[in-house]
Amino acid sequence: MSEYGPEERALFEQEASALYEEVLTAGGLPVDDKRLADGAPQRPAFDLLVRLGLLRRDRDTDTWVAEDPTGSQARVITPLGREGARLIEESSSWAHAFDAVTQAWRRAPQASERGPFTYLHAEAIDPFLAALTAECQEEALTAQPQTGRDLRLLPTGILRDTALLERGAKIRTLYQHSARRSSATRQYVAEVTARGGEVRTLDEFFNRMIVFDRRVAVIPSGEDLSVALAIREPSVVAYLVDVFERSWERARPFTSREISLMKDIAAEQRAMTLRMLIEGHPDPVSAKRLGVSPRTYAGYVADLKEEFEAETRFQLGYTIGQRGLSGNEDTHDDDA
Repeated sequence: MSEYGPEERALFEQEASALYEEVLTAGGLPVDDKRLADGAPQRPAFDLLVRLGLLRRDRDTDTWVAEDPTGSQARVITPLGREGARLIEESSSWAHAFDAVTQAWRRAPQASERGPFTYLHAEAIDPFLAALTAECQEEALTAQPQTGRDLRLLPTGILRDTALLERGAKIRTLYQHSARRSSATRQYVAEVTARGGEVRTLDEFFNRMIVFDRRVAVIPSGEDLSVALAIREPSVVAYLVDVFERSWERARPFTSREISLMKDIAAEQRAMTLRMLIEGHPDPVSAKRLGVSPRTYAGYVADLKEEFEAETRFQLGYTIGQRGLSGNEDTHDDDA
């Protein structure tokens, strides 16, 4: 496994790349620069650049100078690519290895005795989803609210889903509009759409759900997401698929960056913020339903206060009521 993982990449993106550009622009960085002292805030970023071979000490000038990043990029990415390919191949091999015992289980009396509903607790959830993903042959439908998702698991999700797509199955994923601001989610979308997956976003709040081959659905069974419910009852699974399809039809393509589409998305988020205020939800609840942080939601409310020239929440609510707004108006009318 490569020594460069998510923590090193985050440090590179947030600090090291800026330091590299600074050294490149200045033509060098003196070895006695205070920022390079032990314990200095930028020392970890500097050390990473040296390890990556992006900075080299010039003995003649006693400065650190920037190097061509092409070679460093290959040294980092090539091992990761090989490891990713190995994991995908190993995942496929394990899926085939489990086929025989899976079929045996389905034929056994115990399988029917457990009934159409299975509760999964904490550590059992992820292995169960991994097994269903490996078994999936036709299509996986995923509704994934942005809030509460553990972004540390996205790399694993990318490997699983790309392997599924490369087997010829389809993936359709539904996020909230707020997911468009997540760099990790954008990375996931880029990987799966490059292989034929489809991703859309919706302004409305929805609960998470995954449906495999329209045969098994997995939904939360508690507010803290520590328990999941696997459903095999055909009528219930069909109902959940119908709910997904209705939401999918209203959703917007994630990969589109058309100005008109982005304006529509902004208008939909504004309308939902209005609805949250009118319905009187507490800020944490409203933020969760929009899939954003409480701070971002407070920013949305501040924008509305400025738009309606209100100094307080009470004045904002009064003005909204006076204008007869409900938050359900046709968002396209705003441009008229």
